[in-house]
Amino acid sequence: MPKTSAGLLVYRVLSQKPPEVFLVHPGGPIWAKKDVGVWSIPKGLREPDEDGLATARREFFEEVGQSPPSGVATPLKPVTLRSGKVVQAWAVEGDVDAAALRSNTFAMEWPPHSGKRAQFPEVDRAAWFSLAEARRRIHPGQAPLIDELQTLLGA
Repeated sequence: MPKTSAGLLVYRVLSQKPPEVFLVHPGGPIWAKKDVGVWSIPKGLREPDEDGLATARREFFEEVGQSPPSGVATPLKPVTLRSGKVVQAWAVEGDVDAAALRSNTFAMEWPPHSGKRAQFPEVDRAAWFSLAEARRRIHPGQAPLIDELQTLLGA
């Protein structure tokens, strides 16, 4: 059975502006200098017996450090990444302070083969993007989530 991640695609619609989506950038030295094609919705691994939406809300809090918006969560069609991992997502309207990001951390050996372990944030940046810019920045396997949201919003 493939690994499954669950996450929230948070969006906002401000008056007189096109819709925007909230994305996060992976932390750690491997991603530090990469930008286009690596951003993501806040998401994380779902245990087989765990409710997907509950996972998505928990992971949002862990990666962003803020409670997820409490609006209606609309399920989106799951996407399968090239790795075989399935990403389940829910669209939720709300607002999040990208500047107040407080991510949990992970440990890895760094520099490679040094025997030293270092701590890094799971997410090092967060930002709001227009749908077009989000489509450019997001991991290509997650781009259909942006497309489906655009269709739902009639944008």
